Amino acid sequence: MSGNGGRRTQAERDAITVEIGYALCSAVFAAAVLFGAVAGPALLFELPALAEKALLRTGQVLAPVVFVVRVVSVLVRLRAGAQPSQPGRTSPDS
Repeated sequence: MSGNGGRRTQAERDAITVEIGYALCSAVFAAAVLFGAVAGPALLFELPALAEKALLRTGQVLAPVVFVVRVVSVLVRLRAGAQPSQPGRTSPDS
């Protein structure tokens, strides 16, 4: 937050909005790529039933996990980026 009574400026709110959008879009992309890589062979090729089911379930479990991890990592990085890069120094925009 900025130093003006705890209120954020429009630029700060816009930056947060962009970061949240980036976190969500990149997380959807990462989850879709992972699901395609894991479950894709089961969808494209004729595999034994057990292998097909295992690949699909693994993809269904891993994709949401990757989504959540990606969103959290981007948003934590955003929050950490607001701090000065070195202890005792102020950030350039302060």
